[in-house]
Amino acid sequence: MRLVQYITIDGGRRVGLVSDDGDRLHPLDKTSTVLELAEAAIAQGASIAALVEKRTGAATIDYGELLRDGRVLAPVDHPEPARFLVTGTGLTHTGSAAARDKMHVLTHGEDAEESDSLKIFRMGLEGGKPGAGKIGIQPEWFFKGVGTCVVPPGADLPMPAFAKAGAEEAEIVGLYLNGPDGRPYRIGYALGNEYSDHVTEAENYLYLAHSKLRSCSIGPELLIGDLPEEVRGHSRILRDGTVVWEQEFLSGEAHMSHSIANLEHFHFRYPMHRRAGDLHAYFFGAAVMSYASGVKTASGDEYEIQAQTFGKPLRNRMVSVPDEGLVAVTQL
Repeated sequence: MRLVQYITIDGGRRVGLVSDDGDRLHPLDKTSTVLELAEAAIAQGASIAALVEKRTGAATIDYGELLRDGRVLAPVDHPEPARFLVTGTGLTHTGSAAARDKMHVLTHGEDAEESDSLKIFRMGLEGGKPGAGKIGIQPEWFFKGVGTCVVPPGADLPMPAFAKAGAEEAEIVGLYLNGPDGRPYRIGYALGNEYSDHVTEAENYLYLAHSKLRSCSIGPELLIGDLPEEVRGHSRILRDGTVVWEQEFLSGEAHMSHSIANLEHFHFRYPMHRRAGDLHAYFFGAAVMSYASGVKTASGDEYEIQAQTFGKPLRNRMVSVPDEGLVAVTQL
């Protein structure tokens, strides 16, 4: 079951269930947002899937038209964007460890000591899947931003003038809502482009937070229910309509060094992250990235992330934005 949030022709909002052929949406009755749907599921002690089945009618609309018109929204959002926390982890996939280590070698040479990236990846292999009801080793973790940093599917990803590069990170994203009692509930999963400046990151890993560039994209579809053990997909870069880089990625717990439950524990163990009514998007880490293949991206490049599990691909174009110069603070 996959859902899409979209803007109606008259400027309203609706949620639609993706049809079996993936080309049309069944609008849900009296459902404007996924947030409202999730809140209703919590209040009624029901699953989102059960509510969707009750609210789905026979009418359909053209999904492709919504995408072409730029009317598809991120899978979840919050009316108060500051209450939508966007975070992530890394070094959770074999490919990500290899890519990060390659960045280390490119910057410091073949004779460099083993990177901290490989060390923390090995720690995950040894203790990242502790079994049901147990706590394993803690993963890498970072703060990306809040709801205002999430770019809708099809919209431009801004590359700031101060960035030394901008490139894709094809990831699976867990999406969550904290209930009235502060208990975290998983709404579902989506594709995401975590989007980072890997040149800055490679200079010094203490620049990891700066390298995150804040902007990202999620969607277009929300997967309800369990994530398959294996998710196969492709990450591509198109320049003037031509593919200049493409690589298959493997994700899902079968290809991860941490279980999703372990990642979730270390995120939600902080009481601050369990504030009632808050939304969370948690990027689970990338398996492949173009920077590790020596690709230099340019303004105008289009990123495409696709996996059959998640339906339609996530597409965004990277666009350079003007230099704001020195940002000065005014004393009050």
